Amino acid sequence: MIEFSPIETARRAAVQMAKDASAVGRFLSRRNLGDGVYDFRFQSLLRGYEQWQWSVSLYHDVQMEEWTVNESSLLPTSGALLAPAWVPWRERLRPSDLSVTDALGTMPDDSRMEDGFLPTDERAAEAAGIGRTVREIVEEYRLSRSHVLTSPARQKIAQRWYNGPHGPKSLSTRAAAGHVCETCAFFVPLRGDLGEVFGVCANKWSPDDGRVVSLDHGCGEHSEIEPQQTTGLWPDNKPTYDDGHIDVLPRSEREDPDHSRVVENLDDAGEEAEEAVGAKTDRTEKDASRDARPDDIAQ
Repeated sequence: MIEFSPIETARRAAVQMAKDASAVGRFLSRRNLGDGVYDFRFQSLLRGYEQWQWSVSLYHDVQMEEWTVNESSLLPTSGALLAPAWVPWRERLRPSDLSVTDALGTMPDDSRMEDGFLPTDERAAEAAGIGRTVREIVEEYRLSRSHVLTSPARQKIAQRWYNGPHGPKSLSTRAAAGHVCETCAFFVPLRGDLGEVFGVCANKWSPDDGRVVSLDHGCGEHSEIEPQQTTGLWPDNKPTYDDGHIDVLPRSEREDPDHSRVVENLDDAGEEAEEAVGAKTDRTEKDASRDARPDDIAQ
């Protein structure tokens, strides 16, 4: 008679879950969970799941002397490779992820904001015969904004702006040669405590136009920088010649005439010349004989 083994029953359940017998390793431990439930652990040989364990829970019915499988799963240990903790979508967003058409909104419990007015006892408004809350009165008469920035939030904003591309460490500040925004006519200061350090650039020729800049920021479009002296609206640059490259044009092949044909042409030309000379000589003798007088012929 084959003795029943709960370990082998748990192994078969793990293999059935893994769908591969080679993915289930050696038996590791057995733990009593109480109420007749036991947890059996096996080593995981599944690729990518090193330091994981197959867990199979069995229920032992003492009266019936039966073992039944409750559930099986793959569980990580302390040395297992796990995915990073889940982060909510709103917390994963970055300012660069949003476009101008996105509307993210602000949570009511945003830690960067606080009430724009001091909270008061609503019962005082009721006692005065005012049937509205203090918040409604403040919003209707525009006594203040509903929420304003907290002091820690303003400090973080100032630190971010100061360390950014519109602070004193930018390349444009070095090019300004000591001309900072504090002394520029196009610098518009901010109000409040942020105005002690920052303002807005209003020069349309500046790369910082419409942006918040620090007092010690600078650029080459400072109002006190004199323009460069040029002979015209646009400087005349000397013409440049590209003498480092030579264009090679294809040349057509020359056809040399046949030498025998050249000799024949020369012979023909010589005969024509002799004929022309002989004809001219005959014509000259005829003219001379026609013009001679009879006395000359007798002599």
